[in-house]
Amino acid sequence: MVNRREFSQILAGGLAASSSFAAKIDSHVNGVWIGAQSYSFRDRDFSKCLEGMKEVGLGEMEMWQGHAEPKVMKEVELSKWRLETPLSHFENLRKQADAAGVTIYAYNYSFRENFTDKEIARGFEMAKALGCKVITASSNVSTAKRIDPFAKKAKIRVGMHNHSRIHENEYARPEDFAQAMAGTSEYICVNLDIGHFTAANFDAVDYLSKHHERIVTLHIKDRKKDQGANVPFGEGDTPIKAVLQLLKTKKYKIPANIEYEYKGADTIAEMKKCFAYCKEAAS
Repeated sequence: MVNRREFSQILAGGLAASSSFAAKIDSHVNGVWIGAQSYSFRDRDFSKCLEGMKEVGLGEMEMWQGHAEPKVMKEVELSKWRLETPLSHFENLRKQADAAGVTIYAYNYSFRENFTDKEIARGFEMAKALGCKVITASSNVSTAKRIDPFAKKAKIRVGMHNHSRIHENEYARPEDFAQAMAGTSEYICVNLDIGHFTAANFDAVDYLSKHHERIVTLHIKDRKKDQGANVPFGEGDTPIKAVLQLLKTKKYKIPANIEYEYKGADTIAEMKKCFAYCKEAAS
């Protein structure tokens, strides 16, 4: 039994704790989970990014590492920062997202060939502190086998991110993904950027259909074929509608993250346009 004063203290404590969590923003459209790569909000800091997500109505985020790391640092300084920064820094970022009603589904931490094993391991610690089970990485093909044991130990999937430029040891072609996944565990996966894939003249719908079990996130942008430019949604060659329809009809549980990269007047206004296009495409 507790007296009235003790009950009031317990109630006040519970209210204070619950106030740090907002109702989750639901940005599912006909079963398709539409979110954002926070790089879309690269013109503002993380707190303003969260405000932007709320205003647009997007509840799922793939967090760009630029929203967690210092903006201006030499690579050697950044390496030191990654190893020495307390994990509470990332826990606090997660708390900010929770308070905004935004889910951090994945953390973008781009393992490169020059990363030490400690830097690779640290990426998984950061992801756990952020509360996510997925890392996306603009990595090197040859680095996948180094990453794999750390991913298996942490039980965190790593989605390799493609760009359109076809270059040795970089991700662009289906065979680059295949090479990374050959001989590695199910934790080495794909973060398919359908805009870049289209610009490199590959078929995003076909690849998604055949490899959906190893795709952890999609980047949604519109580009022209033949290394064409980023353009407003609906003006390029990227099969955005066909991809979202495939997610809907097949019920693939893969977040479709808008990545705003074309030249627009205002980030929030353009993200609202992108989201509206995706909602119509998934209808």
